[in-house]
This record gives sequence, structure tokens and C-alpha cells, in this order.
Amino acid sequence: MTRIENAERKTLVLTGASRGIGHATVKRFSSAGWRVITCSRHPFPEDCPWEAGPEDHIQVDLADPASTEAAIAEIRERLKDQGSRLNALVNNAAISPKGPGGSRLGTIETSIEDWKFVFQVNFFAPVMLARGLVEELKATRGSVVNVTSIAGTRVHPFAGSAYATSKAALAALTREMAADFGRLGIRVNAISPGEIDTSILSPGTEKIVEEQIPLGRLGEPEEVAKAIYFLCTEQSSYVNGAELHINGGQHV
Repeated sequence: MTRIENAERKTLVLTGASRGIGHATVKRFSSAGWRVITCSRHPFPEDCPWEAGPEDHIQVDLADPASTEAAIAEIRERLKDQGSRLNALVNNAAISPKGPGGSRLGTIETSIEDWKFVFQVNFFAPVMLARGLVEELKATRGSVVNVTSIAGTRVHPFAGSAYATSKAALAALTREMAADFGRLGIRVNAISPGEIDTSILSPGTEKIVEEQIPLGRLGEPEEVAKAIYFLCTEQSSYVNGAELHINGGQHV
């Protein structure tokens, strides 16, 4: 592929790509012809069938600011063959520590160390990545999508307090970023998934589906990926500072 062709190809940087919503997002953008640079604390899996994966994967520990800064530098280096242009950044990676037996950790049980750990990954890493790649996003009048959560607006029976408050903070950050980055032509929005059919669902989710969700089913990762794609393309060219709730009407 020539340099001109590289410059014209759209590129996404995605954190948390290995499973669930992240994995579905990789497939959605790849099927549309995008280059997808994935970021994960794990190395690229050898058994993954995605051909472009190894050269477009960056191993990074988002809980470590120094590792995150190094990843930003590596991303910027890899974007040079495309004229240092980036069309979209999706901050999807997140952690939610559990207590014994997978129990929920509330404000009393969560250690300060865990609070700091969760906020570094779920809140500080997204703003570090966006700030670090601002020039590349500015070059394309690109888009940032932060993945928040239904747990960020009210107490959830399974999501812990550190996770929930970090997602609430990320929603507020999205509004602040929309105001600041919008002046540079960069749109910043969020998606707030509800109960999505992934491997991290907790036992008892079926009761939530039965009692709280009007559509009467779990969401599919692909349905979330479609919303992310919408917010990264021209179809949403005047959407900025929004948080799109994808929960089947759970809180109506």
C-alpha cells in the first residue's frame, strides 16, 4: 500500500479490544475498511485469525502512567505512515475489581489502592490518550468515544463503587472534553452500555433482564459496536458532548 493510500485510509485506536464490546468494535470497523490499532495489557494472541493484528497491536499497562505515555509515543510513531492522522479514539478498556467469590465491593470495602488503580485505568488513561493524540485527531477533525456505563448513573447490584464512580467521572469528563476538543474540530461523545451479553456478566443478571428491561433481553456486543461506529463517522457530524444510552430502556 502506497503512502497516499495509507493517508486516505481511516484509522481507529481502540483500548480493551480482546473481548466483548471491544472485539465486536474491531470487527465492525475492520469490515468498513478501517485500520484498527489495538491497545491491551496482553500481547497479541497467536491464535487470533485477524491478519493485521500483530503489527497493529500495542501492549500497554493503562494502570501505569509511564507505560501509557510510552504507548502514546508508539501510536504517534505508527501513524507517521498515514501523515500523522487519526480518525477516532475509542476508550473502551476498564477494570472492576471484585471481592471474595465475585462479590460487589462497596465504598467501605474498597481499598484506597483499588480506588486509585481503577481510576487510573478507567478515567486518567482516557484523558491521557486523548491529550497525547490531539494533534493526530485534529488533522482529521476526528472523534473520541468514551465507554461509560449504566452503573455511572445509579447504584448497580454487581458493579463496585470504584468502577461506578470512575464511569460517572468519565461521563463528566466527556462533557468537558467536548467543550475543549470541540474548538479544535474534534467531537467527543460517550456510550453508556447496560446489560450486554459478554463473558463478564454476573450471576443474577437474568433477574435484571426480567424485571427492569422493557425489551426483555440482553444487548449484543455488536449492537454497541454499531453505536460506536455511528459516533465515529459523518453520520454523527453534529453530535458532540452526548452520552448515548444502550440499555434496552432499562431505566425508563
